[in-house]
Formats: sequence, structure tokens, C-alpha cells
Amino acid sequence: MILLRRLLGDVLRRQRQRQGRTLREVSSSARVSLGYLSEVERGQKEASSELLAAICDALDLRMSELLREVSDELALAELAQSAASDTVPPPMRPMLNPVRVTSVTSRPDSVTIKAPAEAVDVVAA
Repeated sequence: MILLRRLLGDVLRRQRQRQGRTLREVSSSARVSLGYLSEVERGQKEASSELLAAICDALDLRMSELLREVSDELALAELAQSAASDTVPPPMRPMLNPVRVTSVTSRPDSVTIKAPAEAVDVVAA
């Protein structure tokens, strides 16, 4: 089973580490106890939207960016889970830009998805 709180914690930890910051620094800036932030990063606690907003502010990170990265990881985890069970569940809602996947390769620590180059839209930020 894919746990959203674990994916969320992984992304928060990576963001913090990319900035070279400690748990203590971020917890102080977010006004969250060090122990609670640690539990959130390890996926042991569900963070409220208010707590996520405080952590994002402390990391100078937009919540939409955090949730986008979590969403991308969730999609990959679902694909890996589907590949492992040899079934592909139908999408819950229509995709905006459907992509024809030509192959999915799953390894213990990663998933590779191949699609024709012309199927991918690139948008400059």
C-alpha cells in the first residue's frame, strides 16, 4: 500500500537536505517541535494543512510545488505497483494530455517509463 504521508515526508526531507539545513533549523523557523517534524519527515505523522504551510514557509517552498512533487512520486509508485501486479488500473479522471506509454521497467528503487518524444509537451517555467 502506498502511504501519502510517507511520500510527503520523503519530499520534505529531500527539500530540506537540498538546502543544507538541519531539522533543528527548519523546526525552529516553522515553529514546530523538532520531534514532530522528524516524525512527519519519516511518514509517521499526518501533517495538517496548517503545519504543511508552516514547513513550506520555513523551506521557502510553495505548497503547490511540494504537492506537485508528491503527486509525481505517487503516480510513479502507482505505476510500479501496477507493473508488479501486471494490471493497469483505469485512470480515475481523464488525463489532460494522454501519453502512450511504450514500456515500463520496474526495479526495487526506481521506475522507468518510456513514451514517444512527440507525446511529451515541454512547458517553460
